[in-house]
Amino acid sequence: MIHSLFLINCSGDIFLEKHWKSVVSQSVCDYFFEAQEKAVDVENVPPVISTPHHYLISIYRDKIFFVSVIQTEVPPLFVIEFLHRVADTFQDYFGECSETSIKDNVVIVYELLEEMLDNGFPLATESNILKELIKPPTILRSVVNSITGSSNVGDTLPTGQLSNIPWRRAGVKYTNNEAYFDVIEEIDAIIDKSGSTVFAEIQGVIDSCIKLSGMPDLSLSFMNPRLLDDVSFHPCIRFKRWESERVLSFIPPDGNFRLISYRVSSQNLVAIPVYVKHMISFKENSSSGRFDVTIGPKQNMGKTVEGVVMTVHMPKAVLNMNLTSTQGNYTFDPVTKVLTWDIGKITPQKLPNLKGIVNLQSGAPKPEENPSLNIQFKIQQLAISAKTQTWMEGR
Repeated sequence: MIHSLFLINCSGDIFLEKHWKSVVSQSVCDYFFEAQEKAVDVENVPPVISTPHHYLISIYRDKIFFVSVIQTEVPPLFVIEFLHRVADTFQDYFGECSETSIKDNVVIVYELLEEMLDNGFPLATESNILKELIKPPTILRSVVNSITGSSNVGDTLPTGQLSNIPWRRAGVKYTNNEAYFDVIEEIDAIIDKSGSTVFAEIQGVIDSCIKLSGMPDLSLSFMNPRLLDDVSFHPCIRFKRWESERVLSFIPPDGNFRLISYRVSSQNLVAIPVYVKHMISFKENSSSGRFDVTIGPKQNMGKTVEGVVMTVHMPKAVLNMNLTSTQGNYTFDPVTKVLTWDIGKITPQKLPNLKGIVNLQSGAPKPEENPSLNIQFKIQQLAISAKTQTWMEGR
């Protein structure tokens, strides 16, 4: 299926390549570089590129492009999912998926790629199996390997490789049995000038950390599971029971993994936890304008809003901005015309405000008065969809 894999940094340098079936020249990446030049942003590079003799399927993770070379038609999402598994494996092994960490552990990287793909087809992609095949790097193990000349490859075949539960290794024992579930939800919403919601949806995931002995069998139920759309499951989930009872029943992997991902569509009521009051105005035949923005939390939320960052794409006629902020710091890029206001944590007693004068080019026509405001924020210990209250039972 996959003939070759190229890792490319943001500078366009190929710093690692791996071939399985036959060696493919690096010149095939020229088609990718052409598409990259045409894209406005690095994340807008087409994930699938057709060439006269190959298909290039790629993902962008942590400032690295993972570009795979395919010679026959295959389901693109299958290849994209595998590339994400590769990036997740590097993250799990090295603590980060960066060019530096990959170069520092290049031997282990090639060993992992050799085990994850067999003759171009995915073989072992579960973290538990890979860690029995290839030992994760440690300082002590690196010193021993350099002295003895040994490698990180395991001596025995993983026990999970031959079972019908390949994601969990056998003989797991813990002194303290613990299970943690993190519900992470992201709101993607568009709000008009009057404060009404035009579009809103929630993208959510449940990340798990399981440290249980033996072969535990868990069940996880939701308060209102019918709100979930486009649910994607970890292979450990019993899909038939989910279809019939809407209950997550599974024998979990050992350690960290993503249990499910889901979406809550805009048909359901999505409560936006913050509000924005803004006044951006420009006068006719004037070289200046007014800018006034206030951000605050909804009164009925009861949680602290953290990590607030506002980004505004100002009109091209704007030269610079002289603003005063009651909280945080702001920057304005006169080239891209992007205003960024890093607010941080919002306290209801003193709402952050940013206001001042906008200087325009002389003689330029009156610009658009309604530039879009992009607000990013985080709220701990809050489920926006109000349906992720869960009950767990196990044996």
